[in-house]
Amino acid sequence: MNWQFQYPQALWLLALIPFFILLYYTNKKWRDKAAKRIGEPRLVKELYKNYSPRKSSLKAFLIILVFACGCVALANPRKPDPLSGESRKGIDVLFALDVSNSMLAADVPPNRLEAARQLVLQLIDQFPDNRIGLVLFAGNAYLQMPLTFDHNAAQLYVSTASPAAISSQGTAIAAALKRCDLAFDKQSERFKTIILITDGETHDEDAVKTAKMLSANGEMINTVGIGSQQGATIMDSVTKIAKTDASGNIIVSKLNEVLLQQIAAATNGMYVHMDNVNGAKAALQRQLAQVDKKSLADLSQFNFETFYMWLAAPMLVLLIVDLFLSNRKKSSE
Repeated sequence: MNWQFQYPQALWLLALIPFFILLYYTNKKWRDKAAKRIGEPRLVKELYKNYSPRKSSLKAFLIILVFACGCVALANPRKPDPLSGESRKGIDVLFALDVSNSMLAADVPPNRLEAARQLVLQLIDQFPDNRIGLVLFAGNAYLQMPLTFDHNAAQLYVSTASPAAISSQGTAIAAALKRCDLAFDKQSERFKTIILITDGETHDEDAVKTAKMLSANGEMINTVGIGSQQGATIMDSVTKIAKTDASGNIIVSKLNEVLLQQIAAATNGMYVHMDNVNGAKAALQRQLAQVDKKSLADLSQFNFETFYMWLAAPMLVLLIVDLFLSNRKKSSE
């Protein structure tokens, strides 16, 4: 692997250098004007006869150079030891998990959400070399976990996913897909797929259009429909009573299978109706086993050699030089 910066955002501080240069020359111009206003030019020149503008500019240049070295040192240039890391050949998978209240329906035992969580956990176990990410969605969507090789953390996040994670209720599939798209590493050549797990109970008109956009970006969406066509009531977790709408009618949540089929077809993905965890897992395993897998180094396993000291040492030398460099002219000048 090549050189890299551990904290590349620190390099943005280098953008301040033109500002410092402008500030220096603005101050110099102001001092020159102020000197002219003091009195007769010949006398003013006599007062400043020992002042060296060239050395003053040199001192300013040294301070700016120290600042530049400090910015690069702060970014911590480093180089990984190729013998210490681990290269993993797999794909990038983002799970988009529906955590809306309708996922509490029990037509897939013990309920839709728990069955979905079990499916994700088992898939994570089956593909140890994949990078895993997690997006939770209901009325809106957010990235719960970015792409990572840390499957233990992924399993923890999946295990605790619930409707309480998102206050806004609904099934914002388009928002979830867009959030997944943003979470993918666009520079990576690894195959990118989204596994969308939901009952699809939504009137989101942008879902299929968003799927086509992601397909143009080279991403595949595999959809998992969880629930039944006849639907099921949603039990309140506290009262254990079926939820009702504003009119007092019992809410029946039904699987929107057509929408999920359209989303998968738009990206050459696969639709799976989840009757049980094992069947859905086997179908998705077969689907993902067919795609091309690229190697990617797991940076968490690398030992790095850092080189910030190669910049910190010149900084110290330059500061000492600036400290002992006088603005006064030499007698021979």
